[in-house]
Amino acid sequence: MIGNDLVSVIIPAYNAAETLDETLRSIRSQTHGEIEILVVDDGSKDATVEIAQRHAEQDPRLRLISQENAGVAAARNRGIAESKGEIIAPVDADDLWSPDKIERQLRALREGGERVGLVYTWYAHIDSDGNVRGMARPMECGDVLGPICFGNFVGNGSSALMRRSAVLEAGGYDPSLRARKAQGCEDLLLYFRIAEKYHFALVADSLTGYRQLPDNMSSDYCQMHRSRVIVAREMHERNPELSREITAGGIRYTLWLLERAYHTRRWRHVLRLTLALLGPQTAPQVFGYRLLRRAMARAWRRVRRALDRAPTVDQRISPVRFTIGDPGPVSE
Repeated sequence: MIGNDLVSVIIPAYNAAETLDETLRSIRSQTHGEIEILVVDDGSKDATVEIAQRHAEQDPRLRLISQENAGVAAARNRGIAESKGEIIAPVDADDLWSPDKIERQLRALREGGERVGLVYTWYAHIDSDGNVRGMARPMECGDVLGPICFGNFVGNGSSALMRRSAVLEAGGYDPSLRARKAQGCEDLLLYFRIAEKYHFALVADSLTGYRQLPDNMSSDYCQMHRSRVIVAREMHERNPELSREITAGGIRYTLWLLERAYHTRRWRHVLRLTLALLGPQTAPQVFGYRLLRRAMARAWRRVRRALDRAPTVDQRISPVRFTIGDPGPVSE
């Protein structure tokens, strides 16, 4: 038994009217019923509040909290502060959960014991219509401090389930990134701080639908790069022995952002990210890292082919759309 098994679901929402209804349906359909759902409206100017209120009328587990716009980290921290559960499960207002996500993560948390502070899942990349466009299947678990310095394998802000004590020990989400015009890596920083003291566990099934939209925070590639640089600075200060992993992770992340900026024709971002890679601290390592990256990519493709031939672990992912439960009709 983990406390009273009450899971506090924290949803920061800013102008999320287009996706919030489906997100709330996926949360309200969880097979683990002992949840409280806190929607933190972060100063929205669209119908976000009205949608949350309609769901609250249908489901007494849901509570709406309103605040002036302060950013995603502050909104998550507000929800955590007002929550009652010993387990925290954040989810962004445009992402989706498979019906048994919380149930299976709680099981993994119990099996892992007190040393496990965070349980994450594999996730599906979904588009604006909920169609599955790809899968992410990281395998990191146990002591993950080195791997999390190299890169955010958890992948998003919606797949993690965490002990409240671990989140509070880590100081919650860092709202100062927004003040420094560097939102984007709040999740990575929290996971890193938790990994310093706790182990991670994995539910190897695609139970989270991570939606990537052209106007969400992760599409501002220069801001994401600034965020990663600031987070890497803290990583270096706290764990200088992991300098190599942190630096390699920063190069890897910048190359990934550069590739995305190029494919979306964000030429100003392409220029700035290219200049960042040519800086005196990173340029000597880029060539060698690219060779390593290619070797790793080849090895990972072999693993993926082996996984694809194995019995499917994605039974809750339809060939077209990410599958969520149905909590029943919501009154208009």
